[in-house]
Amino acid sequence: MKHPTPEELLNGILARDPRYTVEAYAFVRGGLDFTVRNLENQRHVSGQELLKGVREFAIEEFGPMTKTVLNGWGIARTEDVGEIVFNMVETGLLGKTDEDSRADFANGYDFDEAFRKPFKPTVSRP
Repeated sequence: MKHPTPEELLNGILARDPRYTVEAYAFVRGGLDFTVRNLENQRHVSGQELLKGVREFAIEEFGPMTKTVLNGWGIARTEDVGEIVFNMVETGLLGKTDEDSRADFANGYDFDEAFRKPFKPTVSRP
């Protein structure tokens, strides 16, 4: 019996849930890899740790265009990151522990605060 490739699994996700683009899935996977690489010792990452890592990864990759890029891929809030993660978990592209849930991604941070505020000019008065 032939096992599906990661591409076939991802195509199945995209067919079932068209809210997010293939780039969104690649980005979240890249954010996970970035997060794990930045840990002192490699281990399972919690939802909150992943959100923090995704934020840092996004700013590093896209700078002031981060929110625009992510919104174009269907990612407009931290819950979207959780949906993408759990879509990948359900197909076996990612693993999870019994403690992991979609709720771990609820209200993680505001996208304007996270991705626009760091690039707003500061007003300095003489």
